[in-house]
Amino acid sequence: MFNNIPPITRNIIIINVIIFIVSFFILPQLYNTLSGYYPFSPNFRSWQIITHMFMHGGYMHIIFNMLTLWSFGPVLEQSLGEKRYLILYFVSGLGAFFLFNLWNFIEVQQIISGLESLGLNASEIYPKAEIGYSGNMSTSATTTEGQVLFQRYYEALRTPMVGASGAIFGVVTAFATMYPDARIGIMFIPVPMKVKYVMPIVIVVSIFLGISGSGGGIAHLAHVGGALVGWLLARNWKKHLYRFR
Repeated sequence: MFNNIPPITRNIIIINVIIFIVSFFILPQLYNTLSGYYPFSPNFRSWQIITHMFMHGGYMHIIFNMLTLWSFGPVLEQSLGEKRYLILYFVSGLGAFFLFNLWNFIEVQQIISGLESLGLNASEIYPKAEIGYSGNMSTSATTTEGQVLFQRYYEALRTPMVGASGAIFGVVTAFATMYPDARIGIMFIPVPMKVKYVMPIVIVVSIFLGISGSGGGIAHLAHVGGALVGWLLARNWKKHLYRFR
């Protein structure tokens, strides 16, 4: 059955699974090296813009992502062709990284402004946020507000973005754009729904959770970034669907 999956989708799944196994069980140090950190973090490396798409935070994370890609990817790979499908996947992942970190930048600037208003220098936490730092973790903050702001800044510099979810949201949104009347099953809803009704709801919820900060550690705005790119590409390609080959 696995051999029946088109080559690009199949190879993306294989690479994700291999990297997950290697980073979790063989070379755990790869997790920090390949995950996507905030671009102004001491832990950021340029290659993470791409490699974060192949990192996952646990079994359920990678299983859900790969099952979703397996469900929607083959149809698009066959209808768009391998080249455009590959562009869709990776550019959606880049869009996810960009939007997520654009929002991160806004939040970090607010934190820095808050620290400066208290007479504190945000740069003192920067070296302490580097992976592997083992020196003195104390700061000059003497108030609870200052300590909280320093902690938030520390977490922004230390918390990576991982997973193929942004790229996969681009794939699913492209599917919804090109095949809006296709019906899909949703957990806890017994009746299949048209994908053109499902995706807008998912996107609105993701925007709300991402902006409100109540996402439970999930990079919801990365999903939105991937979905936006997927929609833009599919909307353009749909006009020329039969001229692809």
